[in-house]
Amino acid sequence: MHYHDSQDHRHTRDLLQEAPVAAKAFTEFDQAVFGETDALPALTKELIAIGVAATTQCPYCMEAHVSAAKRAGATRAQVAEAVMVAAALRAGGAFTHGWLAMKAYGD
Repeated sequence: MHYHDSQDHRHTRDLLQEAPVAAKAFTEFDQAVFGETDALPALTKELIAIGVAATTQCPYCMEAHVSAAKRAGATRAQVAEAVMVAAALRAGGAFTHGWLAMKAYGD
């Protein structure tokens, strides 16, 4: 099985059919999050989503949100910087979890 195919989105209908209530709730939530608000412009939301997609390593999210970010006016440099911010936080998380290793080891 190939794990990332640009046509995988067609299986959305399977989820909608087999778990209609939950799938509908997810879809409505996603639309509400990425819809128009006064707090965050679309470009900011999409750059956040790119950073999260980098840390969760979701190729589907990456593909969708990079496309949406481009439509919202993102530059290549902004996309790259969003990825690097996410990478820094991911590395920082590993470093600070190292504190737990030292704490567990004791004195």
